[in-house]
Amino acid sequence: MWGKLLCAAGRGSRAGVLERAVRAAFCDWNVVLARPGFRTPAVTSLQPCVECAGPGTDRDGRHSNSFFRKYSTSKSTVESDELEKFQALSQKWWDRNGEFAALHALNDLRVPFIRDTLLTHSERQQLGRPLCGFRILDVGCGGGLLSEPLGRLGAMVTGIDPLEDNIRLAEVHKSFDPVLKELIQYSACCLEEMAMESPGRFDAVIASEVVEHVGDVETFIGCAAQVLKPGGSLFITTINKTFLSYALAIVAAEKIFRIVPNGTHDWEKFISPNKLETHLISSGFTVETINGMLYNPLFDSWSWIINTSVNYALHAVKKKIEEKSDFMSEGSDRKDNGCDQSESNVGSTVQS
Repeated sequence: MWGKLLCAAGRGSRAGVLERAVRAAFCDWNVVLARPGFRTPAVTSLQPCVECAGPGTDRDGRHSNSFFRKYSTSKSTVESDELEKFQALSQKWWDRNGEFAALHALNDLRVPFIRDTLLTHSERQQLGRPLCGFRILDVGCGGGLLSEPLGRLGAMVTGIDPLEDNIRLAEVHKSFDPVLKELIQYSACCLEEMAMESPGRFDAVIASEVVEHVGDVETFIGCAAQVLKPGGSLFITTINKTFLSYALAIVAAEKIFRIVPNGTHDWEKFISPNKLETHLISSGFTVETINGMLYNPLFDSWSWIINTSVNYALHAVKKKIEEKSDFMSEGSDRKDNGCDQSESNVGSTVQS
């Protein structure tokens, strides 16, 4: 399919027609989870000032605190060039026909994947609110595209993002649905800060389309492990580092069809499932599932596939190290006690 699109893109005038067809194909996402008749009012108060000298600057051309936050603990994962990219798009998260249209469509795949996996590993189920009782951390939540449908499923969601503009927009959009008021909390911070403030707090951590923008994946995974409870789940969707992913995710998606803005991705930051699994294992995770994902820009839809050469989703579980250690300690104590008793009995026998 992608091959045909690439061929079509090279046939002169047909490329423009195909590109317009791709853009026109974008449609609403997650119809089942969205509330009937739910509309997003225009948020004019959050529009950036047209007089600003550039993204993240105030009227005097100085960088605002909301753009370059100073994280003493996040230098290894949050990078200024990545902040610049998303600062320029911070008001467009809920434009379903815009730069984040593919992420809106991805909810049809990732929300059921997260829901069903969590329910499979838990006995907690409530009709109508299946994720009630689950505490979920949505890392790099942006405008709340994934946090909101998870909240509507009953989960207690904490969404974090290093850009304050993203968090402000997410808060405003959440306010349009009273159901989400007590279910979703947003915070302008990074994962490292959350790891220090809330260790072992969450049942699940989600990093969807985030890892490919992180400076230090190993540190990122370690912090995810720190905020998870033993036995907690980590969900990651990201892009593999292959020649095919460069051709499709960068050349086709950014430069030819403009599905996402040019420069959104850096191929050097893409990561293979094997390398990601290595980081996960070293941080105390067991990888349970790796599934390939395919995006169809003509129909603005995602589907599961076996091939993981481009996009893939991963589910890993934090090992119950604490419980295992306690069990081993108790077993060791019993063994030592047994040895002491045996040695005592042997001594008594010899003496007698």
